[in-house]
Amino acid sequence: MIEERGRVIAVEDGAVWVQTEVQSTCSGCSAKNGCGQGLMNRLGVQERRGLTRAATSLRLQVGDGVVIGISERALLHGAVLVYLLPLFFLFVGALLAQSLSAAEPVTILGGLLGFLAGCWLVRQRSKRIDQNAELQPIVLRALLSEAACSSGSGMREHLL
Repeated sequence: MIEERGRVIAVEDGAVWVQTEVQSTCSGCSAKNGCGQGLMNRLGVQERRGLTRAATSLRLQVGDGVVIGISERALLHGAVLVYLLPLFFLFVGALLAQSLSAAEPVTILGGLLGFLAGCWLVRQRSKRIDQNAELQPIVLRALLSEAACSSGSGMREHLL
């Protein structure tokens, strides 16, 4: 299970919207000057935060700290779907055009059409995946503040 901390910003029936902070290690990286992520951080884009809907059976309120999680299977499934499927169709389109002895511009167009077809398939598949509860993020546990805990400092994890 891949975990991320965040704060509840909205509550729905059976789910919450969680705002997570994007973490970056750019300050310690030796390649930060030649990296696109380093440039984005210098432009202030690192201030943006992720917004995620997570299923839960816990009674949470706006402002509560939580730990959300998603299964490794769901992450790998999404990565394959989003990155490899369009790339696969790009190659199929280009190879199909090339096998027909098409000129180079037609082969490029075939690759582009294949890529667009792959992107369309990703979009269609993602609409069906949205309904699959096994592939959705869930709230794993709530984080209680120091005021709610009798001892300790800062945020403490509380398994619910």
